[in-house]
Amino acid sequence: MYLAILEQFLFWGGLLVFLISLAMYVGRTKDYKSLIEFWKPTMEMTPKEFNVNRAGLIMMITAVAIRIALFVIY
Repeated sequence: MYLAILEQFLFWGGLLVFLISLAMYVGRTKDYKSLIEFWKPTMEMTPKEFNVNRAGLIMMITAVAIRIALFVIY
């Protein structure tokens, strides 16, 4: 039960952290086009923005791993 709560927290928290990193990038560069055309590697993030972005992604990936583990266990 606690893992299910942790999974929800990690996923939604990770999504929020990821969106904050994108907001940091847009606030600095005013480059909205890079967010729309995300398949083109045009975003040049600062190390701080990159680390926040990766932390959000890692949180979401961990949440998915917990969901898979709970599915296999139960």
